Amino acid sequence: MLYYALIFFLVAVVAGVLGFGGIAGTASWIAQVLFIVFIVLFLISLVRVRRRR
Repeated sequence: MLYYALIFFLVAVVAGVLGFGGIAGTASWIAQVLFIVFIVLFLISLVRVRRRR
């Protein structure tokens, strides 16, 4: 999931440099959402591992 967030971030940067503002904004928003989902799932997995011990 983090991989896809980075890909969308790179798409947003390239689109922004080339002047495609709408595509850059959308790709940036998708990257932010994917990153937040990654962080939430990562924290949940940390909590679950600690409870098993």
